[in-house]
Amino acid sequence: MIQLCYISTARPQVGWDGVDDILAVSRRNNGGARVSGLLLFNGKRFLQLLEGPAVQVEETYARILRDDRHFAIVKLSERQIDEREFGGWEMAFERFAAENRRDAIFGKVAELTRGASPSVKALFTSYAAI
Repeated sequence: MIQLCYISTARPQVGWDGVDDILAVSRRNNGGARVSGLLLFNGKRFLQLLEGPAVQVEETYARILRDDRHFAIVKLSERQIDEREFGGWEMAFERFAAENRRDAIFGKVAELTRGASPSVKALFTSYAAI
């Protein structure tokens, strides 16, 4: 089993409604592929962690790379894992608007990454600071 994390920039036309569409498709696809993870969106950038069987995660990531709703996709990490850190979700999701209070954002990230490794917590906490 592997865990892969990437960051990307949304195209301007995506908007908040477009993210809802992305999330619905992701949850449907990921459930069937036994891929779980976490997706954060701040109105401009996505940070997503995928985990599951290596073949399915790599296929999911390849599909993400072909998706023209975002660009500047950068893989931040990829590693072998023994067990899932986000196994309870096909895709957990949180949106952070600019007007959200910083302490509320950090609190939500801490809640979402409660069972995650220190390196994953650090990635998501850093993203929340952007």
